[in-house]
Amino acid sequence: MTDADRAQNDEYDVVVIGAGPVGENVADRARAAGLSTAVIESELIGGECSYWACMPSKALLRPVVARADARRVPGLSGAVGGPLDADAVLAHRDEQTSHWKDDGQVAWLDSIGADIFRGKGRLTGTRQVSVTAEDGSERHLTARHAVAVCTGSRAVVPALPGLADVRPWTSREATSAKEVPGRLVVVGGGVVGVEMATVWQGLGAEVTMLVRGKRLLPKMEPFAGDLVAEALTEAGARILTGVSAKSVRRAGADGPVTVELDNGESLETDEILFATGRAPRTDDLGLDTVGLTPGSWLAVDDSCLVEGSDWLYAVGDVNHRALLTHQGKYQARIAGAAIAARAQETPLLETDRWGAHAATADHAAVPQVVFTDPEAASVGLTLAEAEAAGHRVRAVDYDLASVAGSGLYAQGYTGRARMVVDLDRDILLGVTFVGPGIGELLHSATVAVAGEVPIERLWHAVPAYPTISEVWLRLLETYRG
Repeated sequence: MTDADRAQNDEYDVVVIGAGPVGENVADRARAAGLSTAVIESELIGGECSYWACMPSKALLRPVVARADARRVPGLSGAVGGPLDADAVLAHRDEQTSHWKDDGQVAWLDSIGADIFRGKGRLTGTRQVSVTAEDGSERHLTARHAVAVCTGSRAVVPALPGLADVRPWTSREATSAKEVPGRLVVVGGGVVGVEMATVWQGLGAEVTMLVRGKRLLPKMEPFAGDLVAEALTEAGARILTGVSAKSVRRAGADGPVTVELDNGESLETDEILFATGRAPRTDDLGLDTVGLTPGSWLAVDDSCLVEGSDWLYAVGDVNHRALLTHQGKYQARIAGAAIAARAQETPLLETDRWGAHAATADHAAVPQVVFTDPEAASVGLTLAEAEAAGHRVRAVDYDLASVAGSGLYAQGYTGRARMVVDLDRDILLGVTFVGPGIGELLHSATVAVAGEVPIERLWHAVPAYPTISEVWLRLLETYRG
């Protein structure tokens, strides 16, 4: 629906700023409740995840990981010894991003009856939003009940001497690059850093990682980063820990980049990727017009209502609770239900822990899969986090290579599993798996953690033999002794 086709009624029950997966889900829940909804987007409908994050990165990772898996299967390993067809991999990535066209996502929003406004959305007062289109024209929208800010986050690039002339990669450039660089320096050892190192090393680049801390994946159990580092090193990547880039410079317009390190060493590379964190996309959102600080993360309650407001919601990355697409979509379902209930003047009776209007999982059961080789997956608290929170806990570890299904999955399988048990309540507070093919195990752990399933009941959840999921039985046996 174009602006010309739209009725000139600029008042809606709900106005959503940002049409990524989070904004789309808020709109969907609002429309399902019968609320008129406007959605504002300045880039592509579908957002970061669809075009520059989740979808392209996993499309790039899948061939790399599949080849690694195949090389560990007797009778197949000899057939996959050569390099990947990089052009085919990049073409598949382009298909998965719909060639950076959003027609399908637009059609979906149209199908649920949400009105789309293309342009920059900005708060101008209580329940007031302006939309500035590319041609400079403006529309002014009023929300009867709620405005939901779903603008996501952007990559943070450090202020280094020479950076402007280097044209560094962020996650966007790393997932949309049109050719494989000969050499790539990756600054950062978090999820984006290790996944992109895996991709480009697998496609033939010479990769060097610069990690300020002591290990990769610092927010997961220590063994996760250790096992991923071992595999990346074995694949040919160089990992330097305890170092940072001090300055960068590029020779000419398209020449090599020299990276000076704070330990006195220098590196030469063709491209440099900064995977050094995220910042909220709230700089030019008009937060000051409603008493909030521009450029800040937005603090919310468990229904995603901005603190101190009765109409403004912040959903997804902008509230800094859990910067993951699936978690933002979960928040959107919670927020959408809360918006609908408040619009219908229905008391929010389910704001308690695990209630329909409370995003409790943001605190207790956030699942994440890192799609490296090996995969790393976790949900809930690590052992260190549980101890820091004051829980009396026990960590139960098991070597995944000792499970029958692992040996069938891959020759020379290497992996590890851990569950963190709350000894006072006899439930799981967290679970971590590291190993080939373990990403699909994570939802069983998420159900156990979110459901607070007692250990004695888990004993009756019988894993099929011979699968990798039999690790559940081995963990429980180890715990029971």
